[in-house]
Amino acid sequence: MSKFITFEGCEGAGKSAQIRYLAEYLDQKGIKYITTREPGGTPEAEKIRSLILDPHAEMSGECEVMLYAAARADHLKNKIIPALESGINVICDRYIDSSYAYQAYARGLGFETVQKANFLAEARMPDVTVFLDLPPEQAFVRKGGADKDDRMEMEGLAFHRRVYEGYLALCDRFPQRIVRIECSGEREKTRSLVLAALTDRGII
Repeated sequence: MSKFITFEGCEGAGKSAQIRYLAEYLDQKGIKYITTREPGGTPEAEKIRSLILDPHAEMSGECEVMLYAAARADHLKNKIIPALESGINVICDRYIDSSYAYQAYARGLGFETVQKANFLAEARMPDVTVFLDLPPEQAFVRKGGADKDDRMEMEGLAFHRRVYEGYLALCDRFPQRIVRIECSGEREKTRSLVLAALTDRGII
């Protein structure tokens, strides 16, 4: 049975590297999968991504929620669900937990507001979510500072601290789904922890 695996974490936590490591592992095992990302993943959702991350764009938190939800709806219908129904595993860089951490917690819009906007995603939650636990103070040092072409990254440390606290709250709220991986060490150590956690849960 195909699995839906998502990776979450603060900017610079190392999601891309760990997704690449997992993909390499699945290749070695001959397991079918696709990798994708949010916002984005389909041509239409990528257009919405460009608007969301545009450093010159000005929008309210409510507007952000709706744009993320719109991109996610298209991503689900046209990429994620078709792959899963075809027996292909899906590995996604960010999903609905990002909206909870960034908009519900950091923007202060509340969990229920984001949940209602993402009712389609609530119908297809991940089988497991890997949260790469690295505080933003360390994460931004690791990535060499915020990307000046990314509106969300440019929000400032206080905002990203709230994002991180939101993720911790989500770990407490969904302990059966979210695997919390401490990732302040070497990437290879984190890789081993991720693979062990997914194996223990019968995901891979």
